[in-house]
Amino acid sequence: MKKEKYNFSAIELDRIIEMAWEDKTTFDAIKFQFNLSEADVKVLMKKELKFSSYKLWRKRVENCKTKHLATRVPGINRFKCNLQRAISNNKISKR
Repeated sequence: MKKEKYNFSAIELDRIIEMAWEDKTTFDAIKFQFNLSEADVKVLMKKELKFSSYKLWRKRVENCKTKHLATRVPGINRFKCNLQRAISNNKISKR
């Protein structure tokens, strides 16, 4: 992740971190909305979180089958729960 390539606002940065913490949000959804690969998200999380929080997050992500689209249960083809209300500043909900 090159710093000059990505200049996120505070709101976008918060949303990326929130999506990365959510178990049901895949890295593909983050890539679709913010053009960040899984490796970029890991670098961003390491930079923005406390080291202990980053370690906890990495441990969770490694054991979470829903963070990767390829390991998800077939039939789940959405980025967010259908019961979840539209999120402000979410580019997908505005379509």
